[in-house]
Amino acid sequence: MQLTSSSGTLVLSGPGTAPPEAFLTFSRLAQALTIPYVGVKEPLPAPSVLAQAKSVWWEAPASPTGKHLDALKAAYQHGAVLGGNAAFSQAVLSGGFLPPMPGLTLTLSEGAALRLQEREVEALGVGTVTLRYRATKAYPEKTVTLSGRQRLADLLALKRYAQQRTQPLFPPQKPEKPLVESGTLVIVGGGGMPRGLVEKFVELAGGMNAVIAVIPISMPDPLPPQDGMTAALKRAGAKEVVELTGRTPDVVDRPENLAVLRRATAIWFGGGRQWRFIDAYENTQAARLMHEVLRRGGVIGGSSAGASIQGEYMARGNPLGPEEIIAPGYEQGLGFLKGVAIDQHFTQRNRFKDLELLMRTYPQLLGIGIDEATALIVTGSVAEIVGRTRACFYDASKPGFESVPAGSKYDLVARKVIRNP
Repeated sequence: MQLTSSSGTLVLSGPGTAPPEAFLTFSRLAQALTIPYVGVKEPLPAPSVLAQAKSVWWEAPASPTGKHLDALKAAYQHGAVLGGNAAFSQAVLSGGFLPPMPGLTLTLSEGAALRLQEREVEALGVGTVTLRYRATKAYPEKTVTLSGRQRLADLLALKRYAQQRTQPLFPPQKPEKPLVESGTLVIVGGGGMPRGLVEKFVELAGGMNAVIAVIPISMPDPLPPQDGMTAALKRAGAKEVVELTGRTPDVVDRPENLAVLRRATAIWFGGGRQWRFIDAYENTQAARLMHEVLRRGGVIGGSSAGASIQGEYMARGNPLGPEEIIAPGYEQGLGFLKGVAIDQHFTQRNRFKDLELLMRTYPQLLGIGIDEATALIVTGSVAEIVGRTRACFYDASKPGFESVPAGSKYDLVARKVIRNP
């Protein structure tokens, strides 16, 4: 069962009497003071009543089953607000209301409640919500508790992490070398473009023959009629600039969008939140065509979110906010540059300790922190630093980090500054 924008809202309760926060949340979401809701006690109402309801609060002692459960699913898929006691909650958690999350068990203690609305998960009440991931071949058992200050989670992140744990370990213990065998990467730390970089990007893309796909979807809707980078690339002389605004795999893989990528000489990823790129492009034909752009000598660039998405490891992928650098379920980037994690707005947002944490967790990676209005231009294994200030490189085999100023070059494979002869 897929989670869609038409899915409704669930309010679940732990054992015992449903906590007051559960019904208060249900009432607020269902607008129960102005719109009548269906309160379910024994004898149970007809399934057709539940299927057509806008909101249902289940108080019957037995869990819904059979046609009553099917009716609740139908109401949920049409946007209804559903809530109730522990009997109702047990049926929801085992009855196919949520997307498949292999190996993940969700339990509520007495006094706990849980709101699931669109993709947001919130623990309510005085109890705890426990997420327990079963051990797999690659991953040990893991338990996460939602309570106190940590009450929120992202439902799709939970699903993605559960699925990730069924696969080989990520990131791999021995990642591939950070080597761009053909083409060029332009990786900008956000906060404005270095002087002359737009023109350089167009030059690398073929100058007057450049065909550039701009992907602005890391920003939320509504998008502006024309992205600012689109206008800048046109002014810099690109032959054709096309915005690809699809947000889901089925849209990005439409023939007309794939046709753009097949003839593109360059791709630009805009700033915003990098997880939106993953929701749209992961495991798509479009993503494979992006790698083909590089293989035929093209250029891929991006700023801020568009920088982090280029690494094999994607820093700050949490859909709930960019504060945490490690986001289980949203750790895999599009992988144009293997073996690295790229952070941005680095010095300006004081992100040094965050990248240190990432290096302690995944010492096999090369950590890269790029300052604002600063960029890496990567060809082969060489990253040229251009722009206003510096980039910082973290190699877990060495203490601290190496600060490399603009005008310098760094060998990503050898993990050292290239000294002028």
